[in-house]
Amino acid sequence: MSNLAHTYKLPYYAVVFASERTVGDNGYGVMATKMDELASKQKGFLGVESARDTNLGITVSYWETLEDIAAWKEHAAHQVAQERGKKEWYSRFALRVCKVERDYLFEM
Repeated sequence: MSNLAHTYKLPYYAVVFASERTVGDNGYGVMATKMDELASKQKGFLGVESARDTNLGITVSYWETLEDIAAWKEHAAHQVAQERGKKEWYSRFALRVCKVERDYLFEM
């Protein structure tokens, strides 16, 4: 089974979330699982890819429209996670929204 998201009908949007964590889990793992499950049920959600080492995490979620991204940002449960992230889980993070106009997938 692949960890790569599928390709989608172009154009679509990618939300790139890069983060540096604070020390300890403090409920992060449970909340991350909940947010993945909840995001996957939102209108316009296409998929997600995520990787983390000891210093840097990068999660890229894919969406049909900018309006779908905005609705996810405003979702009440997601807002709770965002606030906890700022207070407890992240020492730094950056979020970027990108329009995907081309994509390629290689599979052996």
